[in-house]
Amino acid sequence: MNRDSLPSRKALGAAAAGAVALGLGFAVVLGAVPANPVRFDGIEDLPLPGGADLGSHPYRVTAELDDVLSLVPQSAVKVNDVAVGRVTAIELGADHWSARVTLEINGDVRLPAGAGARLEQSSLLGEKYIQLVAPQKDDGTRLTDGSVIPIARTNRNTEVEEVFGALSLLLNGGGVNQLKTITRELNAALGGREPEVRSMLNRVNTLVTNLDAHRGDITRALDGVNRLSATLAGRKKDVDTVLTGLSPGLKTLENQRGSLLTMLRALDTLSGVAVSTVDASKKDMIADLKALAPTLTALADAGADLPDSLQVLLTYPFTDEVMNGIKGDYLNTYLHLAATPGTEVIPPLIPKPDPGPTTPTPTPDPGTDPGTDPGTDPTPDPGTGERAGRNTSSPLPLPPVTTGTTPKDGGENR
Repeated sequence: MNRDSLPSRKALGAAAAGAVALGLGFAVVLGAVPANPVRFDGIEDLPLPGGADLGSHPYRVTAELDDVLSLVPQSAVKVNDVAVGRVTAIELGADHWSARVTLEINGDVRLPAGAGARLEQSSLLGEKYIQLVAPQKDDGTRLTDGSVIPIARTNRNTEVEEVFGALSLLLNGGGVNQLKTITRELNAALGGREPEVRSMLNRVNTLVTNLDAHRGDITRALDGVNRLSATLAGRKKDVDTVLTGLSPGLKTLENQRGSLLTMLRALDTLSGVAVSTVDASKKDMIADLKALAPTLTALADAGADLPDSLQVLLTYPFTDEVMNGIKGDYLNTYLHLAATPGTEVIPPLIPKPDPGPTTPTPTPDPGTDPGTDPGTDPTPDPGTGERAGRNTSSPLPLPPVTTGTTPKDGGENR
């Protein structure tokens, strides 16, 4: 074959481009390729091999973090180290200091609404991923599409670089070279004082044990102080008013401090004089008290009789009982008489029956003095020589008593 008859490379490229264009045209016509091609920002848009299966109906949750470190999209989202989703987007938060991480989770995985998020690392030099943490209390609600995990429920683990940096600071300029000096000074301070140090440690142990035993009391005391502080905070205006009102009084006391000191010194002198006086008159005072003992004993024995007698004395001559007898403008008096046995009442209170036939008048005894009443004692008075003339058998004269009638005022006739 002649060399000139072979097609050139340019002709072959043009033919291949035409074939590709023709194939794409047929694909567009037949609907195999969408009119608007899918956006492709780079290799990070490609799913990682072995990633989580999101299923047919995943839901999206946004987590807010202070720092995402080297977290990238397509990183795993795990629950108890089991992949349940992936990170789809990382954006700057509304405050321009935090990060908003969009998580896409398998729809069959139902998580509590109070779940937290923690940024962790799979190994020492492994990839970063988001670990979803269960809440302390599950109220029954679940995360749904569009839920947000706030920054208060998110955190991250310590980075290896941070650990190495802290260790470097400790080894280079953190005072490790001063440990020898510290040890030497401690030995110098404690050397020869081992018993005292041991006793101090024992006392500290006892103190800590007692504090631990009274932990409940200390807690209650702190709670009481907290309540007191809350009460004082609620009455701040009243406390302000009281303190403002005390200021003039305090100023007055300050101005009269000299007078108060003088008064206190005078009271001190007075107390000394009073003590010496009481000591000097102690025996006399004891004797006086012993002399008062019988009087006080008699007063105690009188009991309620003394107050009753004083009551009668203050109402003399009209006592309380007299006031019970006053009826309007007149006074009823009730008199109770008790005669001695053998006393004859004339006239008798009980009428006697009519007398029978008249009895003869008794003849006087010739041996008696006709001028003397037979019922008269003839014995002369030793002082005057005369007969006393006292009738020893005469009855007691009483006013007549009307029987069968009742006083108008309801009293009893006597």
